[in-house]
Amino acid sequence: MNFLRKILFPFSLIYWFVTAIRNLFFNIGVYKSYTFPVPVIAVGNLSTGGTGKTPQTEYLIRLLSPLYYVAVLSRGYKRKSKGFIVADANSNAQSIGDEPYQFYSKFPDIRVAVDANRKNGIEQLLSLSPKPDIILLDDAYQHRRVKAGLYIVLTAYGDLYANDYVLPAGNLRESRSGAKRASIIIVTKCPPNLSVEQQGLIINKLRPTAYQKVYFTAIAYADAVYSETETIDLLTLSDTPKVLVAGIAKPQPFFDHLMEHGDDCLTYPDHHDFTDIEVQELNTIAQTKIIITTEKDYMRLKGRLPANRLYYLPIKSEFIINGSDFNNTILNYVGQSTANS
Repeated sequence: MNFLRKILFPFSLIYWFVTAIRNLFFNIGVYKSYTFPVPVIAVGNLSTGGTGKTPQTEYLIRLLSPLYYVAVLSRGYKRKSKGFIVADANSNAQSIGDEPYQFYSKFPDIRVAVDANRKNGIEQLLSLSPKPDIILLDDAYQHRRVKAGLYIVLTAYGDLYANDYVLPAGNLRESRSGAKRASIIIVTKCPPNLSVEQQGLIINKLRPTAYQKVYFTAIAYADAVYSETETIDLLTLSDTPKVLVAGIAKPQPFFDHLMEHGDDCLTYPDHHDFTDIEVQELNTIAQTKIIITTEKDYMRLKGRLPANRLYYLPIKSEFIINGSDFNNTILNYVGQSTANS
């Protein structure tokens, strides 16, 4: 633990005590949790961000949407609206948040909604027609008023919750023991060649319970970048001057994947709300160069920069091993829950 963390550690004890009491009250029924007559899967983490929730949620959408009518419910982080909103043709990143807008843009056959009150959000979704067969809760691991049927907790390969502390000395929203609520633990952003022996060492650190399954995923980058109207193969971009823009929690892998000599790299805070002045500065820096950004940032910059120079690089979550076992676990849960309902 570095010097700053040592200074903050007493405040972490207070934070730990408050969150532990809150969780205890939910566990023993002092605070009420609500269940619903459809399968509910919550995807989240113990840390403050950067674990890859968005690509993992998209993985579940791709897995489930061919078989079921899927709804995704998010709080819509940093949106400029309040209450329950269903995404439609008038939605944008400002009205529903960048991640929900990304889901809505990529998956037209699902329903996407936002509500900070997940209980109310689920109730509103179930009142709509057609009613969803399954609801995915994005970033709702600590939202205890809703009791999901299945919890998936994510932890990044280079930043395991087993090595971290609660806020403010560390980055955890609650203590490591909170991971016990999950049926599935996914170690994300792993090297694609992570060996079975290395996986075993990580599992030993995480100390899963007997009922928990642990999986390992890597980020897979697309072979091309995309604009509103054009696709460019990455192989043809090696000698093309470009500006790389990222407003995500941990942007270095994005830069490492694309950066060539002479490229400009611009970093902004996670979920950054670009001001008009910043957009103008971006345009000035780029001049005639193309601008490549992350998919989430693209949702916030689309329509504000020249469409013929603004591109994004899609990513996916891919299982290193046992992907079919994960798929079967999810499909079995949903199938059994649907039959029981």
